[in-house]
Formats: sequence, C-alpha cells, structure tokens
Amino acid sequence: MNFRWEWDVFLRDTGGGQTYLDWLFSAWGWTLTVAGGGWLVAIVFGSVIGTLRTVPQRGLARVAAGWVELFRNIPLLVQLFLWYHVVPALIPPLKSLPSIVLVIFALGFFTSARVAEQVRAGIQSLGRGQTQAGLAVGFTLPQTYRYILLPLAFRIIIPPLTSEAMNVVKNSAVAFAVSVAELTMFALLAQEETSRGIEIYLAVTGLYVITALAVNRAMALIDRRLRVPGYAGGAR
Repeated sequence: MNFRWEWDVFLRDTGGGQTYLDWLFSAWGWTLTVAGGGWLVAIVFGSVIGTLRTVPQRGLARVAAGWVELFRNIPLLVQLFLWYHVVPALIPPLKSLPSIVLVIFALGFFTSARVAEQVRAGIQSLGRGQTQAGLAVGFTLPQTYRYILLPLAFRIIIPPLTSEAMNVVKNSAVAFAVSVAELTMFALLAQEETSRGIEIYLAVTGLYVITALAVNRAMALIDRRLRVPGYAGGAR
C-alpha cells in the first residue's frame, strides 16, 4: 500500500484568505448552530405537543397526535425541501430568511415529534395519583402540569432525550442540501478542491463524533443532577 497521509492539506490556502483548517472550524460552527437551534425548537414545540397529547380535551389531544404523525412520517430531507422551496412560496415574507433559519425549523419540527412522544410517555408514566394530588391541594390542571407533572416527567426522560439530542447533531448534516456551509458541505467541497478525501472526511467524522459525545456527556451530567431517587415507575 503506497498511500501517503497529507494532513498538511488543512494548512493550505483556500484562495479566499483562509486555510482549510479555518474553513473546517467555521463549518463546525455552522453545524453547532444548526444543531443547537434545531434542538431548541424541538424542545419547545415537543414539550407543548407532548403535553397536549395527555390532556383530557380530546380535540387538543387529536391535534397534537396529528402533529406527531405528520412530522415523524415524512423524511427529514423531504421536509427540508418543503421548507426551502414550498413554504416560502406560500408565505412570501419567509423568502427573506437565511437558509440556515429554514433548516433549523425543518430539523426542529422533525425532532419535535419524537420529543413529544418522550414527553407524553414521561407524563403518563407518573400515574394518575400525581394529577389527583395536585388537584387536591387546589392547583388547576395547567398548574398541576406546570409544577408537578412536567418537572417530574423531564427528570425521568432525560436518558431517551439524550439519544434525540445526539440525533439532532447527526441530522444537521442535511443542511448541505440547501447550501448551508456546515461540516458535510465543507467535506464535499474541500475534497473536490484538494483531492484529499480521506483526510478531509476523517477530520469531519472526528468532529461529528466529538460533538455527539460532548452532547452525551452533558446530558448524562444533567441526568445525574436531576434524577428522581429510586424512581421505578408508578401505577396508573
């Protein structure tokens, strides 16, 4: 085997006043932005939708169920293209938004359906006694959700949410399809310009792994700090 490593490829000038290493870290920053923004959207909407799936009002519960079924049954890449090509055509003001914002919403809404199911499962695992106790001390149903059910549910579902957070990092790679300059886009362009695909893709893969592991460790720390001692589920 006569293959020769050329890691100094990252020190070459791109022709735009920066090295490929600079470009790599810039792309990593865009990946973190897409993943972080998508996760924020997913947590906000997923929490609301997951909560609505457990309320007594059947109309709200059905709307929430429709949200989940819609966003989890359409491939992420298709949703991205819908956000990029279709939604701005239907809502003209969105045409002025940067591509990265549309990617964040596409990724966030896709993931929100999965987060919603985790939230729903967490609430339902608490059992009816928690709700009855909240109502018994004078809380309204919204207050019971806010002060009792949701805080407990989130402490229980952090482990499955960890997988969803790591998936957001990996799924952020679809942003290359609409020309967002994240890691995958960097890899495609840099390997064409340098013909050093092995080094380029190994470096990009390493950054994805580092990011995903950092998310895993952060969520594990949160889990240890907030875990409900001795919780093993409750009778409904």
